[in-house]
Amino acid sequence: MPRFSIIVQYDGTAFRGWQLQKHERTIQGELEKSLIKFNNNIMIRVYGAGRTDTGVHATGQVAHFDLKTNLEPIELKNALNGHLPKDIRIMNCNLVSEKFHARFSAIKRFYLYRIRNDNFLLDRNFTWSTEKLDIVRLNDAAKIIKGDHDFTSFSRNNKNLEHRRCIIYESLWKEDNEIVNYYITGNRFLHHMVRYLVGTMVEVSRKKIRFEKFKELIENPSENAKIFKAPPQGLVLYKVDYANN
Repeated sequence: MPRFSIIVQYDGTAFRGWQLQKHERTIQGELEKSLIKFNNNIMIRVYGAGRTDTGVHATGQVAHFDLKTNLEPIELKNALNGHLPKDIRIMNCNLVSEKFHARFSAIKRFYLYRIRNDNFLLDRNFTWSTEKLDIVRLNDAAKIIKGDHDFTSFSRNNKNLEHRRCIIYESLWKEDNEIVNYYITGNRFLHHMVRYLVGTMVEVSRKKIRFEKFKELIENPSENAKIFKAPPQGLVLYKVDYANN
C-alpha cells in the first residue's frame, strides 16, 4: 500500500488539539474525514509527528497515511485541500517508504512560543500578551535547559512513560520589536512541557522565581515541583526533522 507524508499547517484556535476525540473537532479528525472521500468511505488512520494540544498551532506538522490511489502527490494535496476546512492546509505531499513513520521516525521537533508586550488585538489567538519581559533573565534560564535532562519537573500525567528524559538542542529567546520569541528544539517533548517551561521562565523574568530555584528544577526533577503553564495560543510546531531529509 502506498504511504504518503504530508506537511500540515493549522490554526489551532477552534480545535481540541491534534488527537482524535469523540464528538470533538480535532485536526486528525478533519484530515481523516477528508481522506474518506478518496477511499470508498472507508476510514484511513492519520499519524502525526506531534500531538499538539487545544489552541496550539502548526506551520510544519508532519503526518502520514496509507492510501491506494491513482492521484499524483500534488494532485492528492490539492484534492484534500478542497475538502478541508479553511483553518487546515496541506502544504506538501510526498510518497515515502512504508517504513517511514511521522512520529517514530522523527529525530527533532522545533517549537516556537510567541509573547507580545502589548495587547495588539489581531494577534490575540497567536501570542500571549504580557508586560515587557527581561530578555537577559529569560536567556539565563533558557541556557540551563539545553542538553540531556529529566524533565519530570516540567510535565504532568506521564505515569505510563518509560522515562522522562529529553535532549534539547536549542533553547533561546529573541526580541523582535514588541514580540519576544522562544525557540526550542528537542528529540522529544513531554505533555505540556514547552508551555510549563515558558510559563516558569516568565516567572523567573518577573523575579517571582529565583534563578537558582529554576536551575534546581532542572537538576533535581520532582513531580511536585511548583511550575507555571503558559497559555496555548502562543505555541507553534514549526518544523520536524527526519534522518533522511
